Amino acid sequence: MEGLIRKVVIGTDPRNGMAYYVGMRAGGGEVEAIVHDEKQLHRYGKNRYLVYVKDENGVALWKAVDEMPCIIEFDLNF
Repeated sequence: MEGLIRKVVIGTDPRNGMAYYVGMRAGGGEVEAIVHDEKQLHRYGKNRYLVYVKDENGVALWKAVDEMPCIIEFDLNF
């Protein structure tokens, strides 16, 4: 299943994992997008999620989550 990722929880237990979600405040901005890195998957066969933050200077990559157990929540707004 493909779609827009709304939230990623890092770790096997959602109550104790680290969560990042679109709209979350991060530093001086907020999380703009969470993207599954398809290039990493096709090239190395490994999953990686990229977390982008938007502030007054624009959008920048903030975190990369490599090969960690993750729970993905998709955006159901359609």
